[in-house]
Amino acid sequence: MEELKEKVEQALAKIRPALQADGGDVELVSVEEATGIVKVRLTGSCGGCPFALMTLKQGIEQTLKEEVPEAKEVRSV
Repeated sequence: MEELKEKVEQALAKIRPALQADGGDVELVSVEEATGIVKVRLTGSCGGCPFALMTLKQGIEQTLKEEVPEAKEVRSV
C-alpha cells in the first residue's frame, strides 16, 4: 500500500508545479489499492476554478494513469 501511495505522490509532484503556477495545488487524500481509485483535493485557486474538472480528468488523472498503471480513476473530494 505504501509503495503505491509513494508512486502516486511522485506522479503528483510532477503535476504540482503547473498547478502552483496558477495559484493552486493538489493534495493526496487516499489511495484505494483494491479499486485503483485515487482521491485528491484541489486547493488554492484550483479549488473553485471552473476548469477544475478538466484539470482533474485530463491533467491529473491522465498523468497518474501513465505514471502509475495501478491508478484507474482520480476523484476529487
